[in-house]
Amino acid sequence: MDFGRVVTAMVTPFDEHLQINWNQVEPLINYLIEEQQSDSLVICGTTGESPTLTEEEKLRLIEVSVQYARGRCKIIAGTGSNDTAHTIHFSQAVEKLGVDALLIVTPYYNRPSQEGLFQHYKAVAESVNLPIMLYNVPGRTGVNLDADTTIRLSQIPNIVATKDCANTDQLTRIISGASAGFTVYSGDDSSTLPALAIGCQGIVSVASHVIGKEMQSMIKYYLEGNVQQAAELHRKLHPVFTGIFRVPSPAPIKFALALKGIQTGGVRLPLVYVSEQEGQFIQSLFE
Repeated sequence: MDFGRVVTAMVTPFDEHLQINWNQVEPLINYLIEEQQSDSLVICGTTGESPTLTEEEKLRLIEVSVQYARGRCKIIAGTGSNDTAHTIHFSQAVEKLGVDALLIVTPYYNRPSQEGLFQHYKAVAESVNLPIMLYNVPGRTGVNLDADTTIRLSQIPNIVATKDCANTDQLTRIISGASAGFTVYSGDDSSTLPALAIGCQGIVSVASHVIGKEMQSMIKYYLEGNVQQAAELHRKLHPVFTGIFRVPSPAPIKFALALKGIQTGGVRLPLVYVSEQEGQFIQSLFE
């Protein structure tokens, strides 16, 4: 399945009481599709603060996102957890909502072996008919889904892609060994261009909330062979790629959205909103 080049891991808009601001979901989706040129959206991923959303909130948010997107982009729902049985239960519930695919994070905290990871994903894949994108983010989960295990998983028919936040060495090994048609996305904004150069399909991005259009231009330059222009744009965007992760995400990107007039509120504890000094730094990235 083609998820495009720029996949935005969408924030969850909150009101002043840190409840989901349902009136802001459709405007946010329209903005990401129309102004920032997102090819696909991840709903209830890490950037969407999935750890602090209830299951009821997630189901409703995923359902309305499918409705508001109206087929203009792919909707990928984050349904993974560190409990295989619960991941299956939730994935089956989400499958009924009309999403295009599921994003399944590696089980965190448990620290499973590579065989445990393989069996986890195999069990989830066999429980649903939807395409699955693996999600490897060792910095958050404490476990790396290594290249050999990813390659092995790529042989399961409905495991069609991975979002991998590991280094380019691991990405290269996956691309070299994965089954035909299996697509690899970087999960690190600052490696968007280097990842394309080794054969990645694109990026699952946070920065694309505010510079998605520019990222699409950079990718287009590269694919057309205008490597120098792509590199120049990469260097120009690099301070944003790195700066929005100076404090724990998604607080910085929510602040950056507010600078553009897109109100998505604060963040739920244990995350905290940016300080005045941090806000000044983020604002300086766009001056």
